[in-house]
Amino acid sequence: MTGWTKHDIAFMSEALDLAANGRGLVEPNPMVGCVLVKKGRVVGRGFHHKLGGPHAEVEALRDAGKRAVGASAYVTLEPCNHHGRTPPCTDALIRAGVSRVIAAMKDPNPLVSGKGFRRLRAAGIPCMVGLLESHARALNAPFITRFTKHRPYVYLKWAQSIDGKIATRTGESKWISTIESRRVVHELRARMDAVIVGVATVMADDPDLTARLARPRRAATRVVIDPRLRTPLAARLVRTARRKPTLIATSAARSDSAKARALIARGCDVIAVPMRGRTLRLGALLRTLCDRAMTNVLVEGGGRTLGEFVEQRVADEGLIFVAPRLIGGENAPGPLRNLGPATMDQLPEAEVMAIHSNRGDLCYTIRFASRTR
Repeated sequence: MTGWTKHDIAFMSEALDLAANGRGLVEPNPMVGCVLVKKGRVVGRGFHHKLGGPHAEVEALRDAGKRAVGASAYVTLEPCNHHGRTPPCTDALIRAGVSRVIAAMKDPNPLVSGKGFRRLRAAGIPCMVGLLESHARALNAPFITRFTKHRPYVYLKWAQSIDGKIATRTGESKWISTIESRRVVHELRARMDAVIVGVATVMADDPDLTARLARPRRAATRVVIDPRLRTPLAARLVRTARRKPTLIATSAARSDSAKARALIARGCDVIAVPMRGRTLRLGALLRTLCDRAMTNVLVEGGGRTLGEFVEQRVADEGLIFVAPRLIGGENAPGPLRNLGPATMDQLPEAEVMAIHSNRGDLCYTIRFASRTR
């Protein structure tokens, strides 16, 4: 629908801002906000606070009370019409006596998709769809990806020098970026379902992969891509596996080995993933994570692992921290190390979404071209 008024846009913008408050707390549910408006004034506001809690529409109706009768409901996603962890929102809206529903987008979940609107219209409540839809789709890109591509939304992250190096020629990489940039990364980790690295990073850096510089909103699973099962039993990820979820993805041939059993005995989850040459089929790994209700994952390296996600075309966004430092050296590694198209027309498609400054570093947020695989 077109012809939205400036007031319609303002009310839906507020609903979108409310929805974002649930980031990292509601997954695998979507972030949803709702604003109830009567005679041009907001009478109720609500958003989905946490998984299993009341949905945005119910929160807004509670806020409005009797003022909800005859109000217009501006909601960022189609109201649900099924019994899940909570009762249907359509029933709550009908009982409250709202006069119409304006939604940003249809829900991609087959349990809901279109059924919520049909239920409301059958009850005599007009529904309009499409107000600020692009904003709503960007907000809930991980939720949408789960249903349209059957995998989590994948963020890639790396820090590099201004000449494109992610470490010195001896492999030293701590620290290229500033503490402010590292805080941004930890804030991102704090709302992820999983943080993924390759086994080479585990062996070289012995990372913890926790959100030490931020307040975690959820417990991210640490995932190691390890086709030959080289993860050391003494690695920090293994030693802490009983306290923090740790998953080792390996080949079928290695998944039933003595090493696999030793990792399992220490609390790790070891899974078999089909091979693609000398590495794993990342699409298969991501489908497994999706089956475990993961909606967003962060890939932190190293260069070959980052390159594989781009080469296998299962990357959605990239966060690239560029520090004003020159590392140089022919043998100093760069990001996407195994990515090497022969011609310029074979390069992966990406666009810059935003550029931010972090006390000296520049952070580029890029989006990769959408492909289903």
